[in-house]
Amino acid sequence: MTTVAERTKFPQVLLVEDNRGDAILIRKAFERADVPGRVTVADTAEMGLKILRQGGDYAQAPRPDLILVDLNLPYMSGSEFLTQVKTDPDLRVIPAIVMSSSKAETDLLDAYKAYANGFVTKPFTRDDYDRVVSSLEDYWFQFIETPDPRRSVLAKTGDPMVEPAS
Repeated sequence: MTTVAERTKFPQVLLVEDNRGDAILIRKAFERADVPGRVTVADTAEMGLKILRQGGDYAQAPRPDLILVDLNLPYMSGSEFLTQVKTDPDLRVIPAIVMSSSKAETDLLDAYKAYANGFVTKPFTRDDYDRVVSSLEDYWFQFIETPDPRRSVLAKTGDPMVEPAS
C-alpha cells in the first residue's frame, strides 16, 4: 500500500455538497492549499453515487481518493449516501469524511454508524476552511496509506477480510 501522494500526483476528491457557497469555499481552499488534484462537486447524494459508479454521463469520471459529504442533503441524506457507498464492494475502500454544520451528538453518531471515516464540523471563515483542507490534505494524501480505489483487492473481492487466491 502507498500514500495517495506516492500513487498519484493528482489526488481526486468528490465533494457531495448541496450548498453552492460551501462548495466554492471548499474548492477554493483546496486551490489555496496547492493540492494538485481535482475536486468534483455533486450537489445531491444521487449525483454523487452516479459519479462514483461511473454511470451515464459520468462514465469517464475519475474514481476519487477521498469523499467529503454533507449530512443535510436533499432527497437522500449524507448518512444514507455513506451507507450505500460503504456497503458497495466497489466503493467501500474510498475514505469518506462528513463535513457538517451540525454539532449534534446524534448526527455524529449517525455518521459513524454509516461507516464515515471521520467527521469535521464545517468551518466558518476562509482561514478555518484553509486549515481544515490543509489538515485533510496532510492526513489523507501524505501520511495515511490507503489501497488504490481504482485497483483495490478489496474492491475486487467485495470482502475486506478475504484475499483473492493467487
